[in-house]
Amino acid sequence: MTALPILYSFRRCPYAMRARMAVAVSGMPVELREVVLRDKPAEMLEASPKGTVPVLVLPDGRVLEESLNIMGWALSQCDPEGWLRHHDQNLVSASDGPFKQALDRYKYPHRYDLPDGTAHRDAALTHLGALNDSLSGAPYLGGAQPAFTDIALFPFVRQFAATDAEWFAALPLPALQGWLSALVGSDLFVSIMTRYPQWKSGDAPVHFP
Repeated sequence: MTALPILYSFRRCPYAMRARMAVAVSGMPVELREVVLRDKPAEMLEASPKGTVPVLVLPDGRVLEESLNIMGWALSQCDPEGWLRHHDQNLVSASDGPFKQALDRYKYPHRYDLPDGTAHRDAALTHLGALNDSLSGAPYLGGAQPAFTDIALFPFVRQFAATDAEWFAALPLPALQGWLSALVGSDLFVSIMTRYPQWKSGDAPVHFP
């Protein structure tokens, strides 16, 4: 049994990004194991047979398989920036549900036998427009500083924006674009995007954050 929780992660996965951001801001130490999705380690699959990241294995044997639960665990241990003060479950559910479905079909239309993702791109704009309106009175959904809701949504808005960056930059969504730019450029995000080699059984532990 390890002295630290073990976090299986993949650098570019948006679910893993938000989990790492919460763990990092909490300051709770974990052992980070970087996964290559086409070569998943047996230890991760034994802990979580569904085979998706992130996965957090706690020292007592409990396994957290959902990124929101990992965020909640980390912040329940220590929440120095008050992220839990703003956790809009309805907004997070809308992002993880209809918006994520539209995003996937916009970004990867061939996976869904679609000629292109334009209709789904436009459907996603309804969600983004509502976010822009919510941000018109404050720089973050949580107010003056980012909070749980911001971090839960941010990696997926980033993914949407990056699909056609020039098109996204031309949208009349200045509050949302400013919000995204601030989070992408934050020291926290830069720190959690460090590149780590693929973890292999027997490797020396990588401590995070």
